[in-house]
Amino acid sequence: MGWLFPDLSHFIFPKDSLASLQFLSQIGLIFFMFLIGVDLDIEKLKNKAQSAIVISHASIIFPYFLGVSLAYVLYQEFAPAHVSFLAFALFMGIAMSITAFPVLARILKERDLTQTPLGALALTCAAADDVTAWCILAAVIAIVKAGNITSALLTISLSLVFVLLMVYIVRPWLKRTMDRMAGRSHSNETMVAVAFFILLACAYLAEVIGIHALFGAFLAGAIMPKNLRFKELLAGKTEDISVLVLLPLFFAFTGLRTQIGLLNDGHLWAVCGLIIFVAVFGKFGGSAIAARLTGQSWKDSFSIGALMNTRGLMELIVLNIGYDLGILSPQIFAIMVLMALATTLMTNPILDLVETLAKKVSRKELIEM
Repeated sequence: MGWLFPDLSHFIFPKDSLASLQFLSQIGLIFFMFLIGVDLDIEKLKNKAQSAIVISHASIIFPYFLGVSLAYVLYQEFAPAHVSFLAFALFMGIAMSITAFPVLARILKERDLTQTPLGALALTCAAADDVTAWCILAAVIAIVKAGNITSALLTISLSLVFVLLMVYIVRPWLKRTMDRMAGRSHSNETMVAVAFFILLACAYLAEVIGIHALFGAFLAGAIMPKNLRFKELLAGKTEDISVLVLLPLFFAFTGLRTQIGLLNDGHLWAVCGLIIFVAVFGKFGGSAIAARLTGQSWKDSFSIGALMNTRGLMELIVLNIGYDLGILSPQIFAIMVLMALATTLMTNPILDLVETLAKKVSRKELIEM
């Protein structure tokens, strides 16, 4: 709408309304990241297969290295004037490394792959990938906000203390408290109130420490008890309002600040194509090669590569954080948003192509036999 009918867009979304829209979208994101953390089972990640460890680490390290290398080429032209190369490079690295765990899970569910070995491996890799990526992002934000190495080390140290405190002290206390409350009258209301208090406290403390409130919300969800009844209770209280009402505001707000019109010459579209190529090569290639080296078939390796290349919502969250911190200029922000959309949209077609090619190879082998 902003591209085709700018006057109508400005009438519906006047500039004064953007601050309110951003505020509501951030509330939606906080609840959404909390739900992502609730769905994450830390105990299962501890016991994940060796192949999942290799694939998840490769899918972070390889694209991160490529993103930092790409930043060397893009820095002079696209980084804001006040941003150091270190901040720009670190952020480009993390932007290339993200996998959208919720989108990946939804794709697996729609293709009936959730209960298959491939689906289980992909989900484990994506969950481990998300945890690693958000920890790296928290460290990058701390370095960028601190401005100097001493302040950055202090912020990272406080962040580690915060995480250890939540995992080893608050988490066991919370489990004991929830177990005591179970079965009492009005226990559901009390448990939800305690959970929401911890969510708000974690988000606030993360912001005070110098990392993003969304990391605190994710951590709050991750330490919640993992019994099915409690998860369903929290999801029932928060999912509808966050996913159906507030989260779409985040997409609208991201769209409003994405200025496609800034890409007004062939050079910029060439840069956009280069970034998409590097993103796909790093994430898809790194994941697929690592999967193959751990003994997966070529079909499953390419499928895992395609799934891990899905960036979706999580990428948009990271890009908006970078934009708010002033690390990304409007031009590079628009290009990276297009990259996030492209890498997400290509997932299902690539999976279909892999499936088709695998069937052709199987038929050929049968004929030859």
